[in-house]
Amino acid sequence: MRSPEWRKSSRSTEGTTGDCVEVARLSGGVGVRDSKAPGAGHLLLSRRGFADLMARFKQDAAGE
Repeated sequence: MRSPEWRKSSRSTEGTTGDCVEVARLSGGVGVRDSKAPGAGHLLLSRRGFADLMARFKQDAAGE
């Protein structure tokens, strides 16, 4: 079994402390974890749940 490939946004270090979340495709859905504490575990969201979460973030960013 391959290790998950965790990644974060390229924008995560622009003018910030670099604190962000990382995401990875997992067999059961999408994993989300804290970049500062990767060993602390992760949340597992369904692919649909992750898509819904991203849509909500985009709405909030647009001021809706």
